[in-house]
Amino acid sequence: MKVKPERRRQVQIGALARRAGVSPRALRYYEEKGLLTPGRTSGGYRDYTDEHVETVRRIRILLAAGLNTDMVSEMLPCMVNDGEFLAPGCEDLIAEFERERRRIDTQIAELHDVRSALTGIISAGRAFADR
Repeated sequence: MKVKPERRRQVQIGALARRAGVSPRALRYYEEKGLLTPGRTSGGYRDYTDEHVETVRRIRILLAAGLNTDMVSEMLPCMVNDGEFLAPGCEDLIAEFERERRRIDTQIAELHDVRSALTGIISAGRAFADR
């Protein structure tokens, strides 16, 4: 008995966008940035497989974590799914994520200071208006 080889399901950009919960424009952007590499049909249409849905999910997680597309491009090949979370599969990436977290912590502290200054200005403005 001859066994048929497993066929990977292939879809075009609109179908992948629906399955991944993003816009076709986002997929084109990910492709432009080198984060996503679709195949092409003989007619030149983008041709995506089921693996691309997972790749888009990983891209979205990393972008939501505050990483820019250049960082995502560098880190994406080393990311693995541990069953529950997306995790760095390369040990040196842990230090990269820790650096990024420290950078974000610094930004949060700076924003808190800016907010406090703005609150003071608003309070002073209200006090002045009440005179």
